[in-house]
Amino acid sequence: MGILGTIFIGLIVGLIARFLKPGNDSMGWIMTILLGIGGAIAATYGGQALGIYQAGQSAGFIGAVVGAIVLLIIYGAIKKN
Repeated sequence: MGILGTIFIGLIVGLIARFLKPGNDSMGWIMTILLGIGGAIAATYGGQALGIYQAGQSAGFIGAVVGAIVLLIIYGAIKKN
């Protein structure tokens, strides 16, 4: 997948994660894209550590959304401090 595809999927995943997590998550487009991309990366490595995914296998769309929600919760906890 090219860089534009990665950015687009990151945007979609980030928007869905922000929609599903309650509360005020004020961040711009770039942070939303980075949230989605980071969520996919976190879900991939977390899934590999738990044995859900094998090495070289990436997380699916739902896994990326779950990873982005986890990152959004962590981001909110850090931002409050």
